Amino acid sequence: MNILPQNLNGKGLRIGIVQARFTNEIGSAMVEVARKKLIELGVATVAGALEVPLVLQNLANSEEFDALIAFGAVIRGETYHFELVSNESGGGVTRVALDFNIPIANAILTTENDEQAHARIQEKATDAALVAVETANLLRH
Repeated sequence: MNILPQNLNGKGLRIGIVQARFTNEIGSAMVEVARKKLIELGVATVAGALEVPLVLQNLANSEEFDALIAFGAVIRGETYHFELVSNESGGGVTRVALDFNIPIANAILTTENDEQAHARIQEKATDAALVAVETANLLRH
């Protein structure tokens, strides 16, 4: 068995970030946390846009990035809309990753309320930055 060591050296990697504008306060905070972590790992960042899977698809199609990160938050409301948005965005992100063979760290939060979303900003954004760099390096190897 060939076990590869964890590689978190971001130098030379191009990581694209897409942030949903809905729940902008949470998404913006996540982007800022990840941006700082990526810079710490040696990566320069590019901010994203509104319709996450479509923008991810265009970024992946450009072949300019080694990995992508999706940020946003879907917060449960009083209707079935939460399930539809959560499922469709998650499925879209996965589909783009598989169709374009590019790692995408999916950090679109799905929470019951704003408090849960705020509580997850730091950890999920940091994890997304780490996952993007590690997976890009793994696929390069």
